[in-house]
Amino acid sequence: MDKNKEALTAFYRKALTVNAETTPAEVLSKVLADDFTSYGSVDSKGKEQLTGQVGFFWKLIPDLKWEPQEIINEGNKYVVRSIATGTPNGDFMGLPTNGTKSFKIMTIDVHTVENGKLKSVHHLEDWGTAMKQLKG
Repeated sequence: MDKNKEALTAFYRKALTVNAETTPAEVLSKVLADDFTSYGSVDSKGKEQLTGQVGFFWKLIPDLKWEPQEIINEGNKYVVRSIATGTPNGDFMGLPTNGTKSFKIMTIDVHTVENGKLKSVHHLEDWGTAMKQLKG
């Protein structure tokens, strides 16, 4: 596997997915470029902000799993369609949760990857569906 795909795999399976082998900070420090930017619909985050957010999600959603379903590559661009699942326990985007209801949503990310480092990602998660599922 080339180093760009290795970085993407680590991003999803070792940083976004809760596991016992590592921490988000450890993985993200290796796979994100120093000038990394994450672009959402409204805001953007740098490497430090994303690392903090993922660490928070690990605590809030102890069974968080992010599973790539499809990866499309052209040059240094990678489009990743994933399924994210989890059972939050605490304040989840303003919704009180107690660890009894789970969500399963689709996500789409467009990454720019160079020399085994993620330079940027434009991402979209279906959090509206997650909220519906958690409200029951």
